Amino acid sequence: MEFGVLGPLLLVHGDACCVPTAPKGRQLLAFLMVNANQIVPVRACVDELWQANPPKSAVSTLQTYVLQIRRLLRAATPHDDHEVLATHNRSYQLHVLVEGFDRAAFESEVGSARAAARRGDDRHAADLFDSALGLWRGPALIDVPDGPVIAAHRVELEEARFGVLEQRVEAHLRLGRHRELLAELATRADDYPMRENVQAQLMVALYRSGRPAQAIEMFHRLRGLLFDEFGLDPVPRMRRLYEAILVADPVLEVPVPRQREESLRVAG
Repeated sequence: MEFGVLGPLLLVHGDACCVPTAPKGRQLLAFLMVNANQIVPVRACVDELWQANPPKSAVSTLQTYVLQIRRLLRAATPHDDHEVLATHNRSYQLHVLVEGFDRAAFESEVGSARAAARRGDDRHAADLFDSALGLWRGPALIDVPDGPVIAAHRVELEEARFGVLEQRVEAHLRLGRHRELLAELATRADDYPMRENVQAQLMVALYRSGRPAQAIEMFHRLRGLLFDEFGLDPVPRMRRLYEAILVADPVLEVPVPRQREESLRVAG
């Protein structure tokens, strides 16, 4: 059985989909999935689905959604006695197998990628980061209505994904793949014009691709945006990168292992 939150809500067994079509049913299943293998009180489910304004029939309506999910599960696994969605004294528990859960697989791949990067094995790290990001099927839980916990979990997942995207780019930059990254980074820099790490990565890729003037222009654009919006200057690391580009500092070239630490302080 496969469980997924890295995109539209996923619960499938073979070719059978076990995700309810009703929005509140999907919301309940998603809430239990983000609390995978934990015992979740009925009260917490009601609060997530209806917040401060639950109907008088909230508990019985919740039970109806649970029955719908169980019906879908039984239809998908008629010969399996394992209870995927269990009841425990006015609480529910969704039993999620770690090996079938995309969030767990993502976290495992990312952990392995970071370990490879720490060892200096950037080729393996880049492959693992690529593999981890390949598990995403779209924005996290995009087809699920918001409740407070789901909304917070969605933000957490998307921030984790963005962080991994940046770490993946760093690994590819260390491997000298700056030209291959230009289009991807240009799009991301346009989408996130005030995320300084994204701007820094594109500046490095542009510089290494023989386009220092565009890298300098990007710094000035970022500085203008930050000042206009917040009255702030770029962080010192961005200033160091800008100054290194102005003087064509060799530290900006693709690093060999003994140069990597210094290079990352300026360009990472």
